[in-house]
Amino acid sequence: MQKQLFIAFEGIDGSGKSTQVKLLTEKLIAAGHKVYSTFEPTDSPIGSLIRNIFKGRMSADHKTIAALNVADRLDHLHNEINGLLRKKEEGFTIITDRYYFSSYAYHGVHVDIDWVIAANALSAAIMKPDINIFIDVAPEVSMNRLNSTRGTIELYETLENLQQVRNKFLEAFDKLKGAENVVFVNGNQTVLAIAEDVWNAIKKL
Repeated sequence: MQKQLFIAFEGIDGSGKSTQVKLLTEKLIAAGHKVYSTFEPTDSPIGSLIRNIFKGRMSADHKTIAALNVADRLDHLHNEINGLLRKKEEGFTIITDRYYFSSYAYHGVHVDIDWVIAANALSAAIMKPDINIFIDVAPEVSMNRLNSTRGTIELYETLENLQQVRNKFLEAFDKLKGAENVVFVNGNQTVLAIAEDVWNAIKKL
């Protein structure tokens, strides 16, 4: 296995990405890797603004939300303290819970998907994942998980919207086939079965 990887986890809300990021981080550290795990939207001022919109504390147009995510991603890459480019230079394998495919899918439901892809072109040119792991889960299963584990449901977390988001993920993967390494993992399995599929995908790199 090469020493440094950039791994992006993608999927609709409730797909189990965060759990798999944690498990893969632990496994790679045990295998001797320096690992930096992160997420988007970030916890930067821009990311915090996005999260406030998601939680209904502020309101914004869908184009504005899409543009804020572009800005948050560029800061995620270039931040002088903990930016991804800095972490890469420091020799870390990077695992992110969401990257630009999440923008294509979530914002592509409400804004022209080609515009969203173009708006994120700079980020894609700066740092492209070695692998995008898409944990594919049925939106009905996702909503059941969200309703049982969350005190509040956020902006995009409705069954109808998540069905559309999943379709937009598939559309984006199709548009960018050949340009991106995307691996599908069945998210309807047990946590450990998903983790095994993820590990097998990583080993192939």
